[in-house]
Parts: sequence; structure tokens; C-alpha cells
Amino acid sequence: MSSERLVVVGSLNMDLLVTVPRLPRPGETVSGADVVRGAGGKGANQAVAAARLGADVRMVGLLGDDALGSELRERLTVEGVDDRGVQQLTGVASGLALIVVQQDGENTITLSPGANRHLDVPALGTLTGGSLVRSADTLLLQLEVPLPTVLAAAREARKAGALTVLNAAPLPVSGTAELEQLLRSVDVLVVNETEATGLLPREDGDWAGHAEALRALGPTTVVITLGADGAIALDPQGAFTERGFSVDAVDTVGAGDAFCAQLALSLGSGTPLEEALRRACAAGALATTRPGAQSSLPSTDEVEALLGGVPLPDVTGSEVHHAR
Repeated sequence: MSSERLVVVGSLNMDLLVTVPRLPRPGETVSGADVVRGAGGKGANQAVAAARLGADVRMVGLLGDDALGSELRERLTVEGVDDRGVQQLTGVASGLALIVVQQDGENTITLSPGANRHLDVPALGTLTGGSLVRSADTLLLQLEVPLPTVLAAAREARKAGALTVLNAAPLPVSGTAELEQLLRSVDVLVVNETEATGLLPREDGDWAGHAEALRALGPTTVVITLGADGAIALDPQGAFTERGFSVDAVDTVGAGDAFCAQLALSLGSGTPLEEALRRACAAGALATTRPGAQSSLPSTDEVEALLGGVPLPDVTGSEVHHAR
């Protein structure tokens, strides 16, 4: 795939991850493995994922002036992400995520936004020099930074003619009116089952019907990820489903970010939705075979190998199986 120009506006966090036999219940202490530290944040994860998948990526976001911020910025440059849209704020802490992963891959995440909460609309203008997308093909957004900023970015990208992809995660606890405006301002909406139900309550398990109802809120295309069961997508041409690729999952951290990055790149390059969905499912599945967020994100070669049925290297100490 040729290099695509992508702008990501979003969060940058340091992840502290611990694996436990099972997730603790409220008030319970469960002993786990040693803490693993790694670069994260949905924005940075998706930017790094896109870079590994062959895109020309620019990251827009905020960090603190602490050691974590410097380390996170260095990780972007190592991965080949353009960090000229990233600023470190004096006297502010960098974002931090506390992640607990159950041995079967399920996880809980507690987030301290830090500098990410300071990414307001004026800051967005300063970081981008008043021109967010420039010659970019695609804008990729999430909801770990203030909602008004995400809305402003989506509107600017649409006005400039760039494809706008929103991963509506995590859902905000307030700002319903702005969220409704945002859904009318994006081309592609990506949500998981929980987020889809949070946006529009539905209990019948009809994900195609749910996607159609979400599409009525404004996006041209709606994609609902279904974990190990794959994903379903709906656009004006119809609905498409993709079964999940069978892999030996280590944890699911970063899987959604790999999915979103691959989907955005594929759609931005003109790939039909059905094929874009298949590629995205492959990228997401691969991210579950390694621990951590950015450390788990796959390369283009790995995605192509999984799509083509080529055996993947044993990177976790256990055989990785895949089937469509």
C-alpha cells in the first residue's frame, strides 16, 4: 500500500500495565505480575499503528513537561511519526493510564488525562498553525481529549475535503448536544459493542440494525467491532460483516487502535469498505497476540501475512493460529 497522509488529533499517555489471574471485584486486592510501562493513549496508539502500516502520519496533541512527556515524544519520533504538532506544557503532568489485564486478555483501564485535558480549541489552532489537515487525505479522531476540540477538528477537516474517521471512545459522560453535532460532522464512525449501545440503547443483538440506526445520526459509514467475533460495517451500498481471525490472544490492549488505524488508511486510499473491514480485523487480531499497547501494534507485512494465510513467527512463546 502506498504511503497515505494521515493526521491524528488525540491523546498521549504513559501506560502502566499489570497482569492478574482475574480482575478484582470492588474492594478486593488481587496480586499480579510486575508492572510493565509503555507508551499509550488512543491518539498516539493510532498514530503509531498507522506509521507501522506504512502511512505518513502527523500527531497533534499535548504532553506534560515531565520525564514521561519527554519519553512519549521520543517514542513518536522513533516510530517515524511527525511530532511537530505536539507540545509539552510547563507545570502540567503527562497523561497516565493504569491498566489491569486478566490472563484471558480482558482488561480494565483507569485514566488520568493530565495534559490531554488542556487540548482546547485555541490550543488546536496553535499546534496546527491554523491549518489542521493541509494536504492530508484523512483525519483520525478519538474522545480522550475535550469534545469541543474533536468537533472543531472534524468540521475543519470536512470543510477541507479530508476523510474524517471518529473512534467514539471513550464515550463522554456529558456534552450530548456536542456529541450529536460531532456525529453529523464525521464520515466514518467506529465503535465497539459497549459504545454502540451507549450511543443508542439497543438490546436485541441485531448489530446490522444497530449500525443502520447509528448511521441515521449522521455518519456516512458506521463500523461496529465485535471483539473476537469480528466486525460489521454499513454504508450507502449495504452491510458487510467480517468474522474474527482466530489467534492466541495475550491481551486486547491496543487491538481497537490497530483496527481503527488500518480502517482509516484503507478507506483513505480508496479501498472498498468490505476489503477495508477485513484488513482492519486482521490488524486488530494481530495486536492481541502481544502484550501492551504500542508494543503490540502490527506491521504491514504481518497484516499481509495473516490475510494471505502465511504462518506468523512465534513472538509470544505459543503458536499463533489464524483462520478466517
